[in-house]
Amino acid sequence: MDAVAEDAPVAPAPTLPPCGVRQLGRQPYEPVWRAMQRFTDARDETTPDELWVVEHDPVFTLGQAGKPEHVLAPGDIPVLQVDRGGQVTYHGPGQLVVYPLLDLRRLHIGVRDYVCRIEQAIIDTLDEWNILGERRDGAPGVYVGGAKVAALGIRVRRGCTFHGLSFNVAMDLEPFHRINPCGYQGLQVTAVLDLGGPSGMQAVTPVLLAQLARQFGLTLQPLDALPDLSLTHAA
Repeated sequence: MDAVAEDAPVAPAPTLPPCGVRQLGRQPYEPVWRAMQRFTDARDETTPDELWVVEHDPVFTLGQAGKPEHVLAPGDIPVLQVDRGGQVTYHGPGQLVVYPLLDLRRLHIGVRDYVCRIEQAIIDTLDEWNILGERRDGAPGVYVGGAKVAALGIRVRRGCTFHGLSFNVAMDLEPFHRINPCGYQGLQVTAVLDLGGPSGMQAVTPVLLAQLARQFGLTLQPLDALPDLSLTHAA
């Protein structure tokens, strides 16, 4: 499982506050990562959950299990070592990234269940366009015909999640050939558009958010303000 868990979840609170949704637009990776860390470090049992929706500038990220030899030829794309679970992946334009910042203790679910629910939300999203998504034993994410269309890499700190999922919608897949995606040599990747689905984020994003809300029993509430994306507090 592409996860780093520090504490097991405990019993939930009796009610769930609305889950805020922040649309970040296109952003470089590191400021969003640092903002997730700050949000998670500062939250307590009363902090409402949030979903952050973003499209990143091109970047390769190496998770805590990542091996440098899986970055074959990055070229002009930066490589960043990060604190999520998993190995190496690529983020870039045309890829829908969602960071669920959830308190698993309130939701009364464990890490394995959390990962399965994210995968199911993606599978159900693909089903909207009659695309058959599947899991693969021992390799988290969602696959279509053996090719990976969505990757997962999470961290859980004090029962609260950050990092999340990346869903290939309509993107240039060439950078995946510069790495062994998720540590697997020769792993094929695909995108929603190439599978006969829509080409725009605006079509896919609301469907995925609705499926995530259904999986986790969330009431979504749009939030206009962006998080603090400065790097002045970076550790």
